[in-house]
Amino acid sequence: MSLTAAVSGFIVLLLSAVVQGQNGWGVTYTFTNACAQEGSTVVLSCSYTHPSTGNGQQYTVQKSFWFTKVKGGEAVDLTADSAYRGRVMYSCKETNCSLMITDLRESDSAEYKFRFITNQPGGRYIGYPGVSLSVKALMDPGLQVKVSRYTLSEWAHLKCHNSCPLPPRSSYIWYKNGDDNQAENSSSYSDYFNSADSYSCAVKGHKEFPSPPVCVFGRWCNRVTYSKRRICALEGSSVDIPCTYTSQKPITSKFWFRPGLSDQPEDLKEDPQYSSRAQVLETERGRSTLRISDLRESDSAEYGFRFTSGSFGWRSRLPGTTLTVTALQVQVTKITAGGSDTQVELRCLSSCSPAAGLSYVWLKNGQKIPEEETSSYTGCFSLGEEICCAVKGHEGLSSPPVYAPKDPSVSSSSCAEIVEQSSVTLTCSSDANPAANFSWYKKNQDSDFEPFGEEAQLVFSSIQPSDSGEFYCEAENQLGKRRSELFSVSVKYAPKLPSVSVSPSAKIVEGSSVTLTCSSDANPAANFSWFKESEDSPKASGQTFIITNVSTEHSGNYFCEAGNTRGRHNSTFLLIMVADQSSLIISAIRLTLAAVILTVSLLICLKMRTKMCLSSDTEPEETIELDNIITSTLKTLQPRQEDQEPPE
Repeated sequence: MSLTAAVSGFIVLLLSAVVQGQNGWGVTYTFTNACAQEGSTVVLSCSYTHPSTGNGQQYTVQKSFWFTKVKGGEAVDLTADSAYRGRVMYSCKETNCSLMITDLRESDSAEYKFRFITNQPGGRYIGYPGVSLSVKALMDPGLQVKVSRYTLSEWAHLKCHNSCPLPPRSSYIWYKNGDDNQAENSSSYSDYFNSADSYSCAVKGHKEFPSPPVCVFGRWCNRVTYSKRRICALEGSSVDIPCTYTSQKPITSKFWFRPGLSDQPEDLKEDPQYSSRAQVLETERGRSTLRISDLRESDSAEYGFRFTSGSFGWRSRLPGTTLTVTALQVQVTKITAGGSDTQVELRCLSSCSPAAGLSYVWLKNGQKIPEEETSSYTGCFSLGEEICCAVKGHEGLSSPPVYAPKDPSVSSSSCAEIVEQSSVTLTCSSDANPAANFSWYKKNQDSDFEPFGEEAQLVFSSIQPSDSGEFYCEAENQLGKRRSELFSVSVKYAPKLPSVSVSPSAKIVEGSSVTLTCSSDANPAANFSWFKESEDSPKASGQTFIITNVSTEHSGNYFCEAGNTRGRHNSTFLLIMVADQSSLIISAIRLTLAAVILTVSLLICLKMRTKMCLSSDTEPEETIELDNIITSTLKTLQPRQEDQEPPE
């Protein structure tokens, strides 16, 4: 399978900045003239200016484009011109705009002008005159050496001529028999010449595009001519690199080589990486073709031909043919969302410009899209579809397909359980072309998901329990987006300091029941054990410890121990005091006596006050009655025999 595109010659841009405009409006073209050969790529650039305000409003540029034609009184945007479909691209940054035209054709020779339109009525401007581009046919050799000979003399005058006008004061390189002559740097070269020698010239800075060698005298000098200076081929295909050669004397050896592969030129067929893939075809005398099959990107290099004739050897300083091996790729240039389908604009391109006239094939899910044979495609696109392109007749060498992200998946750097303060990385993966951008979301307390990150990886350098939760990631490119399934993060940690509570919280009475409860935050959930101070064996297990029929023996300091697979933690002491029944009776008697004494004291005070306050005519019976009340009260409050405390 062979598919090649050749580019010969170079682009000449004549620097002459031109500013056209008035009253703050203007366009400045970087170059006024450009000359390029068919199949190459050219970039034209300009800058523009406009007033900042007008009619009390600020000017803003709404549209800008390049054009060559006017239809119905309106300039025709090059991107809308069918003759340029898939071959033009704009690049604008602030007030600088450039136009790139690939795969140049002779019909592209024209004057290119730039236009911009603002938001104000009448706020539009065209830069006149534009940039004149001249595209030369591939048959045009570009640089040529023209020879002026003198009759019956070995003296001659050589002139390096270019079909595209060159900038003034250009410097040149002259080659003799494939070797450069640094002493000569002008466009003319006069000397005595040998009939066996050939000469070539190049412009400094463009030495990869030298002129074909010429014989100063006669036709049979020593020379090698490469008909293609640059070739672009698809990865996996095969390519033919041809040359013609002549020699004044019989040739003793000849071979193709790759400059820079070794210190001295060596036969390419003997190199291990080419031995099974390189052939040399000699279909006719004086013509040799190097064929390389199953091309790889590493084959991108310069290739040259060398021969020896007796003591003469063709030099290797004269550039040969440069091969660029590339793979096609689809570029998404525009996308418009709408319902379940999306409108897309795609472009099939490579790292080099193919020759004019190539036809393309577009494939959707492996099936050819009818009537699409240009390097651009516009149509509907749905999630799950894949689109790729190929050169017609070489569908087996198609580009990688473009498609929306596949269902994303989330993976964790931790193969075991996630432990507090450890380093954990969550990675979101999704197969997509173009490559996807990623976003992370985490569920909050309201069960809503909030943005949490915008990288493919979510990194926790020291993960905390608060980082636990449910996450998902979203993968998105120009063609669509998809989200992953939920991913749960559970951070494991040892129990925190336990807290202990008691019920009832008042004084605990002998014979009653008491409940102790232990609580501790832990993951996994903690197991609990209860201990009494100075005792080694646990009193109970479980989050609650219930003591029934409490006695004074149960008094003391208690604590609980919370533990899980990550560690253990003890609570502080809880003091429990149990009071017996006799103590309660004595306390009650003591309280009663205190109340009696208080009551008697009050009555005595009342009696004394009464005696002092009674007048002399008070009846003695009233005083006797008050004494009887006090005596009766004291008798009533005396404890019975059975209520008295037993002797010690």
